Amino acid sequence: MTDGNESERGQTDGATLRLFTPAKRSRRRPELIADRIKDLIRDQRLQPGDRLPQEKDLIQLFSAAKGTVREAMKALETQGLIKTRSGPGGGAFVSRLSGSHALELLDNVFFFERPSLTDIYAVRKALEPEVAALLAGKVSASDLARLEDTIRIYDHSPVDLSEQYQQRMAELDFHSLLAQLCPNPVLGFACVFAQNMLRNLPLARRIYADPEPASREEGLLFQYRLLAALKDGRAEEAYDVSRQHMIAAERYMLSRAEKLDASDHG
Repeated sequence: MTDGNESERGQTDGATLRLFTPAKRSRRRPELIADRIKDLIRDQRLQPGDRLPQEKDLIQLFSAAKGTVREAMKALETQGLIKTRSGPGGGAFVSRLSGSHALELLDNVFFFERPSLTDIYAVRKALEPEVAALLAGKVSASDLARLEDTIRIYDHSPVDLSEQYQQRMAELDFHSLLAQLCPNPVLGFACVFAQNMLRNLPLARRIYADPEPASREEGLLFQYRLLAALKDGRAEEAYDVSRQHMIAAERYMLSRAEKLDASDHG
């Protein structure tokens, strides 16, 4: 016999498999051509802004129909890897995928099966302290000033709920800036992705708009302690402070979520 928790875990595992198990299918010709265009960009060491060969040249190079090449190019444009311009001097050009575009595409993976607050904070607790430890003693004076400027957005009491919400977003901006400064770009991007999921989570948005916010002083204390550890190069302390901050933030978010749920069903 299984209990409710086991049933829920089974459903979650099934959702995870649907999200991450590669589909077993034959790849279409435009997809294969798109991959070959990517190979061409790499092999010729083309950079953002460089022009790609003309359509007729791609058709000849890949022995492909015009419609197939156009579909491949459209797919690459949707992915943010190329852009097209019309008119004199127009054509297809290599483009750099922006971080915001990448986050939008990735967020759609969870469009129908949103992660929970616990899911997101499990990632944040595991990764953000690692970022803090890596940054200890390596943050430039100008970047420290940017972090301090971000804190100033929420170091005072808000005048209304609109400012309060903006302050909560700025608190996330502080952590996103740390992630962007991370010397490990994969680790940094993973943190930004988790933070972005939190921004877009409907429950989190309700909590951020809650007229009974968390103590600003508690959050500020964590962040000022973290800045001091980063300035002085105390990696172990930076890790510990960041970890404690994530644990406290998760505790607050789950507490507010419980109260909102009780209010909805009261």
